[in-house]
Amino acid sequence: MSAPPGFLPWQHDTAEQWLGRRERFSHAWLIHGLAGIGKRRFVLAAAASLLCESPQRGIACGRCHACAWVASGNHPDLRRIRPDAVAAQEGEDAADEAAEPASGSARKAPSRDIRVEQLRALHDWFNTATHRGGWRVAVLYPAEALNVISANALLKVLEEPPANTVFLLTTDAPDRLLPTLVSRCRRLPLPVPPPEQCLPWLREQGLAEPGPWLAVAGGAPLLALERAQSGENHACPAWLKQLLAPLAQGGAPEIGPLADLLEKQAPAAWIDALQRLFVDLSLAAVQAPVRYFPEQEKGLQAIAQRASRERLAEAAKWLASQRAVADHPLNAKLFTHAALQRVVQACGPAASTETV
Repeated sequence: MSAPPGFLPWQHDTAEQWLGRRERFSHAWLIHGLAGIGKRRFVLAAAASLLCESPQRGIACGRCHACAWVASGNHPDLRRIRPDAVAAQEGEDAADEAAEPASGSARKAPSRDIRVEQLRALHDWFNTATHRGGWRVAVLYPAEALNVISANALLKVLEEPPANTVFLLTTDAPDRLLPTLVSRCRRLPLPVPPPEQCLPWLREQGLAEPGPWLAVAGGAPLLALERAQSGENHACPAWLKQLLAPLAQGGAPEIGPLADLLEKQAPAAWIDALQRLFVDLSLAAVQAPVRYFPEQEKGLQAIAQRASRERLAEAAKWLASQRAVADHPLNAKLFTHAALQRVVQACGPAASTETV
């Protein structure tokens, strides 16, 4: 287990207020908020703070034996429960020995679910004494990776929680979890941090012009950094600029070349960009500042002035429905053409009301 990092700059106040009340601490917390604001980092830093033997205003001191064990990844009272695929992304192997494939069988791709075996493997840990009588902390992320079986297994644990044990769960979407599971946890919402805290941090990470990246990420700084480091030269993708430029002039783009470009990309990624585009168009239509693509604001205003609000709303709703099946299109080429045609119909000055 690699050492968990400390709290991010915008998390310190929330962490101090929350951890400062540990004498009345709940046995299970659901930490939720927008994707990309640092929830995983928050809970790992919180786990280190709960295990610390000399916390300073509730925050880990970084000097005691417990902090040294956490830093080396060897604290006996800390466990991470996350999908094998997430562990692999973090450079670790969370595979349960009991779940390894039989000799001679092909190794399966890392699971994207939190498996019930991972929770069952904790039973012995729950029944051992904690080190020096302190806390035992189980960090589970993301909670939406629990399948029905593992969610029910966790629910049984939370109904009769082990002594001196704290569960820290994270999720982007509490409404995607079992209501009974949510009801067993106290909730701690993490807000989207203000730009004045995010922008200096992003500059420290090497982004010379972080503003557009933060905007396209909806104010989520870790997502902004991830997008900036993904290989794109600009926050607004080149293909999206090619789509918008003729529409802003009252014309129509050539769908064929754009579809060829998008066909090589993950559908979820470009549909996400189109969904953000339509949020901006809906804002521009009521003369409100755009949120995701501020550098394209003039063009978006020109499109929104010509387009029908009803068609924009219908196209946005259609994109949302397609996002749910974007990872498994029956025909990628046809799917890409259909999506772009739908966008052009909604945004064009003489768009047809005919649906695709």
